Amino acid sequence: MIDSLSPLAATVAERLKARQATVAVAESSSGGLISAALLAVPGASAYFLGGAVVYTAKARMSLLGVTRERVAGMRSSSEPYALLLARTVRENFGADWGLSETGAAGPTGNPYGDAAGHSCLAVSGPTEMAITLETGESDRVANMQAFARRALELMAAALDG
Repeated sequence: MIDSLSPLAATVAERLKARQATVAVAESSSGGLISAALLAVPGASAYFLGGAVVYTAKARMSLLGVTRERVAGMRSSSEPYALLLARTVRENFGADWGLSETGAAGPTGNPYGDAAGHSCLAVSGPTEMAITLETGESDRVANMQAFARRALELMAAALDG
């Protein structure tokens, strides 16, 4: 699965290293693929500070320290939530950049009414961006790969900006 992400991860890694910048990742429905792709690039210790698979509310609290109060009125799998995760992981790790993903990999949707293939992704750093991806697919593994690919593309775009 990581092989298809390797060229894009290498591009992101190259840009981070050139800027002497660091990244931390909080991901959910991509299941660790974003972190794995970045870590598969030789020299990852120069730019990758850490990551967390924040798949549940318990994980969000335990791994990032994000309380229920901080997400009150905020829906999971939304752009504001993705930005909160990106900002929090950046701050918690002391990274230059935070990258996050939250969604519904499938084969069914999530409890919040999102269909399979829905993901919100965000970067937080010198610039911030959040986007929503809808693959229209129910294939869990294909969606996980699509989510990770789009997150890396978003990170590359942020580094270009």
